[in-house]
Amino acid sequence: MPPARSLTSPVRSSRPALARLLRQATALIVGIALLAGCDGSATRPSPEQTRRTLERLMPRHVKERAAWAQDIQAAFAALDLDPSHSNLCAVIAVTDQESNFSPQPKVPGLGRIARKEIEARAERKHVPLFLVRAALQLESPDGRTWDQRIAAVETEKELSDLFEELIAKVPLGRRLLADANPVRTGGPMQVSIAFAEAHADDRAYPFAHAGSIRHEVFTRRGGMYFGIAHLLDYPASYEKPIHRFADFNAGRYASRNAAFQNAVSVATGIPLDLDGDLIRHRRQKGSDGIGDTERAVRTLAPKLGMDAAQIRRALSNAHRHDFEDSALYTRVFEIADKRKGKPLPRAMLPRIRLESPKITRRLTTAWFANRVDKRYRDCIARVPR
Repeated sequence: MPPARSLTSPVRSSRPALARLLRQATALIVGIALLAGCDGSATRPSPEQTRRTLERLMPRHVKERAAWAQDIQAAFAALDLDPSHSNLCAVIAVTDQESNFSPQPKVPGLGRIARKEIEARAERKHVPLFLVRAALQLESPDGRTWDQRIAAVETEKELSDLFEELIAKVPLGRRLLADANPVRTGGPMQVSIAFAEAHADDRAYPFAHAGSIRHEVFTRRGGMYFGIAHLLDYPASYEKPIHRFADFNAGRYASRNAAFQNAVSVATGIPLDLDGDLIRHRRQKGSDGIGDTERAVRTLAPKLGMDAAQIRRALSNAHRHDFEDSALYTRVFEIADKRKGKPLPRAMLPRIRLESPKITRRLTTAWFANRVDKRYRDCIARVPR
């Protein structure tokens, strides 16, 4: 059995070569322990102990604490994650931030948002709005018009189910929505449905279910399982939990990649948006397909001893943990650290403004990460001493 993942890894050295040696030594120690028949699982708390701990750590406002604890503990067991206080508090903090522990959180003005999305899709597909509005005035199976039902939805699950029904029964539904339900997140951790479906393709969903993975995301059990997987089920070298919280919002390794962009900017003197997006994957009209970060890195090609193709290949692995062991990553930080006169941070909060029809004010990934981190620290303070 592989070693369990924790919220943070041991402190990462500012010297990449030393960091690699430390990881190799750790792997060797783990391997010896496995050969000896001791993988550390004997020291883990029992499922009952984990559930009791969860009930103590949850905020006081949480209802059905035993049920929440059961589903969270089951997810940790299925994913083989360490139920440490740090990991449990991370899950509690994100869930409280995203939904206040509601399996199906209500979204203010969701009906208005949905109607706007339908009309925007109609415009993109060159469907006259009067036809769309006429279609929505048709009577639905429950006696109300589709427009009335859209106006009444309060949760993303209700809207997702309604869209599926709309696609199947309204003539314009399939053309407008193209078999693609526009509800993209759901559940108590507001996890991406695309992530959940991809995760289930890669690793079989461990719980019996009658519906689709999309439907499971909107349950407490499925929403917590996929949310916990997104938050914790990947290796990271972060020293502080806040960077994993930022990744939850902005994408895995966004915090590490934002720090890499900062190093590129220091090494080249070229200002960059620290958004954690190192490579442009889609060629835009009138563009050469090269993003600002890649273009800046290419100016370092002589110092890196790499050509454009090698740089492109290395940056293409920015979604992987071992990107930080690459020659590109190592050399860029060596150049930047020397120019700065001190080691630069290996993780930074990405500077991303959050964009969503549900967001009505100016919010950023840093705002989200800091809010979650405050809840995390509150949870850690509830750990019995």
